[in-house]
Amino acid sequence: MKTENKTHSLSRREWLSRTAAPVVAASFGYPVLAGTTGHADVRPQMPDAKLAVFDIRDFGAKGDGVKLNTAEIQAAIDAAHAAQGGTVFVPSGTFLCGTIELKSNVTFHLAVNARLLGSPKPEDYRAGNNIPPGNGNIVFISAADAENITICGNGTIDGNGLAFWTGQGDNTGPGANSADGYFHRPHLLIFARCRNLRVQDVFLTASAYHCMRILNCEYVYFERIRIFNRVNKNNDGFHFNNSRSVHVDSCDVTCQDDACALFGSNTFITVANSSFSTRWSIFRFGGGECENIAVTNCLIYETYGCAIKMSCRANSRFENMTFSNLILRDVTGPITIGLDSVRRNTSNAGNRPQQEFVRGKVRNITFSNIRGSVVAEGRQYDDMHWEQGYRPGETRTCITLNGVGEDFLENISLSNVHLTFEVGGTASLALLPALRRVHGAC
Repeated sequence: MKTENKTHSLSRREWLSRTAAPVVAASFGYPVLAGTTGHADVRPQMPDAKLAVFDIRDFGAKGDGVKLNTAEIQAAIDAAHAAQGGTVFVPSGTFLCGTIELKSNVTFHLAVNARLLGSPKPEDYRAGNNIPPGNGNIVFISAADAENITICGNGTIDGNGLAFWTGQGDNTGPGANSADGYFHRPHLLIFARCRNLRVQDVFLTASAYHCMRILNCEYVYFERIRIFNRVNKNNDGFHFNNSRSVHVDSCDVTCQDDACALFGSNTFITVANSSFSTRWSIFRFGGGECENIAVTNCLIYETYGCAIKMSCRANSRFENMTFSNLILRDVTGPITIGLDSVRRNTSNAGNRPQQEFVRGKVRNITFSNIRGSVVAEGRQYDDMHWEQGYRPGETRTCITLNGVGEDFLENISLSNVHLTFEVGGTASLALLPALRRVHGAC
């Protein structure tokens, strides 16, 4: 008697419906529980020891916003590093903390309602291990000489920066005396000489100083980060120094100082699909050799310093950059490029060894498909608790391309650039010869 074979193949739709949930859950490291749904505090469970999960509560941390958890969180990080890799899990709650150090092969995961809150006490912070001292090196979270570090999750890292408000900045601006600057306050995040660094999905807010400093790093990926940093002076967003292969995508940056500063030599940088607002500059280039940089599909709004600012001097070179598909709304100084090899030659300042003088170069830079509105004067921000104040040179600005003396800008192109400038000049200003020349050139 012939037995009928009941085995049959599943259709593609049936196979996907039966396997999608466990596959997705496993990809995030969460257990699959029949009849239940995922919870923000369900710890990832991974069988491989190298992918173990280290819940900071298991090390004694308490999310009550009162207990200082620096030692407990650092112990979890050290354990993950000692296991040759793992995930440090920060669950729901407010975890008060001082300076901590991330290490190689560690993923720092913040649950949806997790909040890592900086201590309001200066004594709970220190300089990051092996972090160079420029612009201060007191820090909340840092890593140096490490690789394969990830900060992720939809939680919050809050620097509690209002607790460090004195009304004083670091005095590193034009004409200021940095010897009197306020440097002994923590940056939110500093990474030095790191490789394969990822920060994804987190909310970074209220730093006492810069939000993120990326120093001599390589292969850096910042995705879907939200930054709100407007509680203190010098509240930068991203600050890159001498880094390579950096990619910023789908980020929203609202800050008080430079939103995306590139100092020193930076190369192979992309910024895309992001929005920015600041009192000062969005893309600021200061010194070094910056090249092979692409900025595209970005929104810049309520920026009352200079949206794109390049200041090049001797022994520096800016070249091979594109800025495309940008919307500028209510900005001042939309584009400024300056090259002056003599007046600002600081290559022999301080105790640095003397450099051979090489005239600065700015060349092969393209601006295309840019639309926007330029206001005559900067305005007060509702979400900043101190008066901003604007210098005369910051008002009624235009596109400025300036090579001084024997310095020349080479191959700078602007195509399909349409900007509407707000009225507001006076008859006396119109009579100034310099003003007529500048505005006539625009």
